[in-house]
Amino acid sequence: MAQQLDGEAKEREITRLMGILELDLEEKNLLPPQRNALLAELKTHIRVVENSGPLFTPHGVQTLSRHTFDSNSMITSREAAKCLANVLLLESKTRQMFVDFGYPIKAAQRLKNDNREDELLNSRIMFLLTYDTAFDFSQLFEEYQLAESINLNIIRHSKSYSKTGRRDPPTATDTQALSETLKLLFNLSQYYPRQLSTLARSAPSILKILCRTHLATPVLQPPVTYLVNALLNLSVHYDHEPQRDSDPNPYFPKPDQYCNIDRFISVLDNAVRTYTEEQLETLVTPLVTLLRKVFEFAPPHVRPHMQTALLPSNAERSQPLGQSNTLASRLLRLSNSPVAPSLRESVSSLLFELSDKDASSFVRNVGYGFASGFLMTHDLPVPASATEGWSTEQSGEDVGEKLTSVEGKEINPVTGQVREMEPEAPEEDMTEEEKEREAEKLFVLFERLKATGVVSVKNPVEQAVQGGRFEELD
Repeated sequence: MAQQLDGEAKEREITRLMGILELDLEEKNLLPPQRNALLAELKTHIRVVENSGPLFTPHGVQTLSRHTFDSNSMITSREAAKCLANVLLLESKTRQMFVDFGYPIKAAQRLKNDNREDELLNSRIMFLLTYDTAFDFSQLFEEYQLAESINLNIIRHSKSYSKTGRRDPPTATDTQALSETLKLLFNLSQYYPRQLSTLARSAPSILKILCRTHLATPVLQPPVTYLVNALLNLSVHYDHEPQRDSDPNPYFPKPDQYCNIDRFISVLDNAVRTYTEEQLETLVTPLVTLLRKVFEFAPPHVRPHMQTALLPSNAERSQPLGQSNTLASRLLRLSNSPVAPSLRESVSSLLFELSDKDASSFVRNVGYGFASGFLMTHDLPVPASATEGWSTEQSGEDVGEKLTSVEGKEINPVTGQVREMEPEAPEEDMTEEEKEREAEKLFVLFERLKATGVVSVKNPVEQAVQGGRFEELD
């Protein structure tokens, strides 16, 4: 193993190795094993930017590119590609140099090889070119079948995943290659929406892999995260394009149209039980967004299946909603998370959409306590049916005294709990501190109700102050 160097010693060694490799391109004075050994040694020095200057020049990029794409030996080519990929990763300015030398076409051609290491290295190189370059991939799509190459590579991966598990499991290189291809697919589908109709042909294979891959713990790690991200973009195609009977929607395959939905929900359930809210903010938001998109174009008979799996069941109403350990309760708590704003918004939107975007159903499904923030921030007034029987200034009745109902049972519209299951009020008097806490909660609730503009509510705390029933403390 090559000695680890730093500082000027590292830079001198890189200069020496690059000089030998450059001369070899002209004179072919190295035997293949010698050339491969030099490239392997060079790779050990391309791990950090510091003191790697000779690699980040046009000369350095061209030398590595020529060894990668102009060599007669695939072993040499792959060793050089590892160095080149590291250079492009570490220093963004080298990507445009690579483009200017015209090598993206050769990288796209190399993606046609039925070899997982070639796929890994060239997908990674192409992925890096989607950042900090002026390169237009259109030519690669039109003349070099880039989308078809990506689709074919994903199909090849899907063949390694069987229901019975009789095939050899994917190797580490297989999994890394799949991850790099999915990352490339995601970016290209994002930046080149006209290619969605072609790239979407990968969706059946991606769904197959996600359904059959082993879910590790924690669950949201490659390739699962990249599979979800890829499906998130590809779902747009199926949302907007009408499907023919001969071209059914792969998200709901026959004969089991629930299998993919159940897998998404299983991954979500596993994730929310494993990660902190701060981690979920980044990791699980794409999956929640995918569920929202899929629900939008789900067939009518699939939508109730998703609603049953993700909304609180009536069995949970023996206590205030959000207090059990079910997936639905965990989602409710995430919808109020103070540390995960993107996830909070996405989960709340999912629950609202599962309620058919109807405010009355939304309040009934999750309770006004969880629904109020979303309704107010989106300027969605609480309809009369959702607040029917709540106190008004004229009636003088307490909030929640008259309740909405589910399956003939009255429920507290704020907590969602069945009325008859609510604990009886304690006979003993509360302490002054407990009274202050309850008054503060009540004050906040009434202020929220007033802000909706739908229900005319007189805050009892405000009334008490105005009526002289609060005493000032010395």
